Amino acid sequence: IRAAGSARAAGFVSGVLHTLERKGDQLRFPDPLADPAGYLSTYGSHPRWLVERWLHRWGVDGARALVAANNARPELYLRPLGIGREEAAARLLEIGADAEPVDFSATSLRVLSSATVAEILAVIPAVVQDPAATMVVEYAAVPQGARVLDLCAAPGGKALGLAERAGFVAAADLSPRRLRRVRENASRLAWDKRVGVVAADGRHPPFRSADLVLLDVPCTGTGTLRRHPDGRWRLREDHLSALTVLQRSLLDSAAAVVRPGGWLVYSTCSLEQEENEVQVKAFLERHPEWAVDPPGTVPAELLDERGCLYVLPHRENVDGSFAARLRRPA
Repeated sequence: IRAAGSARAAGFVSGVLHTLERKGDQLRFPDPLADPAGYLSTYGSHPRWLVERWLHRWGVDGARALVAANNARPELYLRPLGIGREEAAARLLEIGADAEPVDFSATSLRVLSSATVAEILAVIPAVVQDPAATMVVEYAAVPQGARVLDLCAAPGGKALGLAERAGFVAAADLSPRRLRRVRENASRLAWDKRVGVVAADGRHPPFRSADLVLLDVPCTGTGTLRRHPDGRWRLREDHLSALTVLQRSLLDSAAAVVRPGGWLVYSTCSLEQEENEVQVKAFLERHPEWAVDPPGTVPAELLDERGCLYVLPHRENVDGSFAARLRRPA
């Protein structure tokens, strides 16, 4: 069945290419100067409503750079766990895999060779993780030995990163199936006693209190379109408003289980302001006693004027992410 499906797909692609070859001189894309939205949505293969948002926010050059970044082939990145990245890179060299540090991250490695993920994970304790996600963990700045909750944890890469310094991480997610991946990754690292899994709805967290809560909310994922190119076509503009309602509910519920003096780290893999700084601003208006509390663990150029983390695909050449580290008063 798979072979037959592959043959049909190959035939379809071949037919499309032959048609393009015959009619290539008839194809015309919108003029990039006169109609940048039309050009970037057709030649750049992005939904027009997204392109128009980005043109309004970043201008023609920024939107063009973002579309190009989304259409680039994603690279392989690692987040070593329990060992420094220098030691991790040295171990990789022993199997002929070359890797280099990511300049704006203290923990990420970019793999330069064609080693497989299985070969890599066989020689170093690590998770495959884009630096945009790794930076959220670095920005969280977990105090040594802290009690941590990750309320939307699956597949668990951030929970494992938090567990490097935390005393214990409770990794919660609505899906028991997806939680199996968290448990498998923790077992692979022999961190079963550092990370526990709980099937739970983040809007009704079954916990008393924690020193730090990570809330990596469901979002549009517009910062990860290079890794999920079909995702751009599944997104609709009305998804944004529905997700912001869910995010607001999750934020208020998560805040209730942060101990006095503790932290709530709100994060997304979205580039959309309604899901990011606008959501945080609204939270602070509802909870004026809270405040953004940026740590000194990430480069200043990755922080906005309020101290929130912003990683942009067309600036850092990785995925996109946002995070706000919020402090509850003691």
